Amino acid sequence: MASVKLGFENKLWAAADKLRGNIEESEYKHVILGLIFLKYVSDSFEERYDELVKEGEGFEEERDAYTEVNVFFVPKEARWSYIKNNARSEKIGQIIDNAMIQVEKENDNLKGILPKNYSRPALDKAKLGELVDILSFKIGDKESRSKDILGRVYEYFLGKFGMIEGTFYTPPSIVKLLVEMIEPYKGRVYDPCCGSGGMFVQSQRFVEEHSGKIDDIHIYGQEYTSATWKLCKMNLSIRGIDGDLGPRDADSFTDDKHKRLKADYVLANPPFNMSDWGANRLQDDVRWKYGMPPANNANYAWIQHMVSKLAPNGIAGFVLANGSMSTNTSNEGEIRKNLIEADLVDCIVTLPSQLFYTTGIPVCLWFISKNKRDRNYRDRSKEILFIDARKMGKMEDRTHRIFEDKDIEKISGTYHNWKDKDESKYEDIKGFCKSAKLEEVQEHEYILTPGRYVGIEEVEDDGEPFDDKMTRLTEELAELFAKSRHLEEEIRENLGGIGYEF
Repeated sequence: MASVKLGFENKLWAAADKLRGNIEESEYKHVILGLIFLKYVSDSFEERYDELVKEGEGFEEERDAYTEVNVFFVPKEARWSYIKNNARSEKIGQIIDNAMIQVEKENDNLKGILPKNYSRPALDKAKLGELVDILSFKIGDKESRSKDILGRVYEYFLGKFGMIEGTFYTPPSIVKLLVEMIEPYKGRVYDPCCGSGGMFVQSQRFVEEHSGKIDDIHIYGQEYTSATWKLCKMNLSIRGIDGDLGPRDADSFTDDKHKRLKADYVLANPPFNMSDWGANRLQDDVRWKYGMPPANNANYAWIQHMVSKLAPNGIAGFVLANGSMSTNTSNEGEIRKNLIEADLVDCIVTLPSQLFYTTGIPVCLWFISKNKRDRNYRDRSKEILFIDARKMGKMEDRTHRIFEDKDIEKISGTYHNWKDKDESKYEDIKGFCKSAKLEEVQEHEYILTPGRYVGIEEVEDDGEPFDDKMTRLTEELAELFAKSRHLEEEIRENLGGIGYEF
């Protein structure tokens, strides 16, 4: 995530790191995120409990007094105050497991979802007690919710776990950019590989920040990995987001849980270049309207799956590896051509390197529109907007880059100005953006790499005559070559002096 300055996040990671050697690193998240979930619902409950005590009506133990304001009812033995008082007990694992069971009993949508193996012998109970102590800061009361403390903790740990496990956790700034581009104000939002639910959470934030109603968006998702599917259920539940994630984890290609869905918005970060996706079982699938995807790469299977889910005016925004913009192997070039000729490709954005925590694969954003003649926007049929954002963002540290709000505003603003009915709002900018007609894309053999279209950024004239500049640069280069030869001779002499031939 963005640079983490909160001391408690660092403390949490240090505490989690104490589990090293005690349980597998891949199990960290199940231990910590389960506790974070329990602490969050308990904070929300206890805040509401105190309000009811002050009212003096005697409803503080009535379940309905909580559910009516969208707060989980937490039984006494599942409340954090009880858990913290027993943090040093040898039975702390059993106490936490029981708390999870009690919360599930009170909330039907969480049945079978919460982790309940804190009492296992492999988990050191003294270290578990330390985690409970460290977690005793507010993350679920109104003030913490307004600052989205929970979101920051989740993002921090999911980023950390992504680095451990090699998963492609989507950085929050990329999720925010996707959401700002497609603007999911009202309608059905779908993610076929939803992970921990980051796209949904950011969509909710977008609606809230633009004074919309959360009930105006309806969430649909699917996730292949059981543990991640459960994490997504938890993530949505504690935020009060009612999402349909299907009855269980499942493969979107071979076991689509939303076959009849037509979404207004699709947001996704599919696994990059996935090789084993079940092509042999899906040869005649109706989704491959634009061509059969290759068996050794699912990129174009994901694209066509998402296109198949779009409503007549739907729009999709998703992350793909850069190779998807130009590949011509195994029918991919033909599929891309057919998508372009069908006037589905709306915008392509290339991103800078080092945005992801766990992969150096360069990536791009695709935006697919089912109706470029939507009367709410300018008719951009047979045109594609190309944006080259490779020089944007700032380095958070030596290995990781982030997009700042100003970067997100520039990219998304360019896209929306391009679509605006007022033609004066958009103009091509050399080296950054270009609106290309279909004919130009055809001339480039249907390759969608923005660099082919936007050109090279014009460098401001420094006033030095070209001939003078070339003379100066040539002289400087000759000087550098001379220094290089001199250093090479010194190295040879030094090596010869100690008996080495070079």
